[in-house]
Amino acid sequence: MFLNTTEGLFPTEGPDSKLDWTELDPYNCTNYTAAWDWLSSYQPVFMVLLSVVGVVANGLVLCVFCLQRKPCTVADVYLGNLAAADLVMVSCLPFWAATIANNYHWEFGEPICKLVNVAISMNYYCSVFFLVLVSVDRYLALVRPMFQSRLRRAAWAKRICLGIWIVGFLLSLPILVFRRVKYVAKAGVMACVLAYPHPDWEIQRNVTNNVVGFLLPVIVVSYCSRHIVTSLKDGQIRKTPGVRSERKATQLVLTVLTVFLICWTPYQVVRFLDTLDYFQVTPGCLWGHILDITIQLSTYLAYTHSTINPFLYVIVGRQFRKRAKEVFGKIQFGCLQYSLAISNSCCN
Repeated sequence: MFLNTTEGLFPTEGPDSKLDWTELDPYNCTNYTAAWDWLSSYQPVFMVLLSVVGVVANGLVLCVFCLQRKPCTVADVYLGNLAAADLVMVSCLPFWAATIANNYHWEFGEPICKLVNVAISMNYYCSVFFLVLVSVDRYLALVRPMFQSRLRRAAWAKRICLGIWIVGFLLSLPILVFRRVKYVAKAGVMACVLAYPHPDWEIQRNVTNNVVGFLLPVIVVSYCSRHIVTSLKDGQIRKTPGVRSERKATQLVLTVLTVFLICWTPYQVVRFLDTLDYFQVTPGCLWGHILDITIQLSTYLAYTHSTINPFLYVIVGRQFRKRAKEVFGKIQFGCLQYSLAISNSCCN
């Protein structure tokens, strides 16, 4: 079901945005209900699947980082916060899965409407910034190994992460202010909508998302990654004992960065095209319909990034696998001791 309203009901074309501007469309486009009915039928199932897998996987990752015996490295701090951001995001998806399954009727009240969408928006910005910090840390470790910086101290890394969470919240403030539960007459439902006071606010949000949330971070990550790859190919650096251990963590980081670009680039491109469509650079009903559908699909691809990351740690991260075995082996041993103690007390 495609709701033709400027105060869109879907969260899925963007974590914190409206659905479309068809009431502002001078071409008076008609609805394409068949495609939207098909898409809506799969959305709840896909969201629940992402949520269940993501909560379990990211929860296990956080357990490894928090319970490991060795002190956390700077990379551990950043990747742990990335897992926390992903965990928050996937935990919010069931609210929208239930809403879409209920024909977009929001049953959870306005405070939850605001909280869920702020959390989803914060996840995106914080995830991007944590990945930038990870790439900068790898750059300093491999390209500038003699450069002693506070950025490479775990205590400072934790403070920086706190700052990132604050910045992510500030960038999501418009959602906190303008998200509301409102009756939408055309759909006949009480919906959680993002009602900006003027359509230009949506353009500003798109530009902020494209530039601050993607373009600038990609420039930094690309610069760091290029120099990291060059350093990894350097024979002299590869023989350095201190750098050799850093290379293992760097391979995981480069993989995570690559998957991030694969998952989020389509969404950012489509959001840019959405801005062009608003200015009627690409007019036409068919184009608008294709763009709306593409926004939905690219957003789901982006959401999968929060579920994929934990599996990358296991597949690529040799050190992470070792730590996971130690942590869960210790937990299993502790549970066994507890069971034996209970059994002995019962026998006595």
